[in-house]
Amino acid sequence: MGNLDPLLLTALGLLFGLIVGSFLNVVIYRLPVILERRWRRECREHLDLPDEPQERFSLAFPPSRCPQCQTPIRPWHNIPLVSYLLLGGKCSECKAKIPLRYPLVELLTGLLCAFAVWTFGLNLQGAAAVVLLCFLVALTFIDLDHHLLPDSMTLPLIWLGLLLNTRSVFTDPVSAIIGAVAGYLVLWGVFHLFRLLTGKEGMGYGDFKLLAAFGAWFGWQLLAQILILSSMAGALIGISLILVRRHEHDVPIPFGPYLALAGVIALFFGQQINAWYLGFAGLI
Repeated sequence: MGNLDPLLLTALGLLFGLIVGSFLNVVIYRLPVILERRWRRECREHLDLPDEPQERFSLAFPPSRCPQCQTPIRPWHNIPLVSYLLLGGKCSECKAKIPLRYPLVELLTGLLCAFAVWTFGLNLQGAAAVVLLCFLVALTFIDLDHHLLPDSMTLPLIWLGLLLNTRSVFTDPVSAIIGAVAGYLVLWGVFHLFRLLTGKEGMGYGDFKLLAAFGAWFGWQLLAQILILSSMAGALIGISLILVRRHEHDVPIPFGPYLALAGVIALFFGQQINAWYLGFAGLI
């Protein structure tokens, strides 16, 4: 496999990413619903209330269907990107528009996976990068929709990063452990300082865990870079939303997508950015 042509490897990465992107659309829509149902059930148990009758609902069941006419989506209508184009972006039965997000998630995942394989190759580092990117795509869109970064996704990322770096896949083990702890505590400290000064909560605990995951994957050395990049992106996009779309000042904007964007940049270019900055500052 290591002797395969780089272009062929990249094409395989693109194809794999498109297929996974189709599944991520399911995760993005269904996982928050599954979690909400679980929380409601736990609350009812705590209050000694009877269970609510609910249809079985998981990532695999029921089969995907049109939200308008409830027609099951046939397998040949579920081919990433191709089906959307052939159907003209509409349901084959009721002609309701299919949200553009679905092919965009597939395309984004495909391009990121292709670039990961191109950059790192078909090895443990490349495979790990693909896994991280798929998690980040799903987390980004879930946070945009629900202001939620589920523990069922952020915590496995922390453990996986620490496990990978026992073999120094992206950084050494000590840097990964310190990075995980520092990543969590930095935003935890900012959260409590902001609440002390304003009486409001400025972010969620999922953000702490996502930054801890980046610390576990890349080491403490890239945390400052990730924080700076995510804060800059958040400030620019937040100001743009307020000016262009008259976004309300007191309506919260999720921070997870900006952390994810900074994490992607750190994955591909973090070491080069750090080396450039340190060289520019005359520290190396």
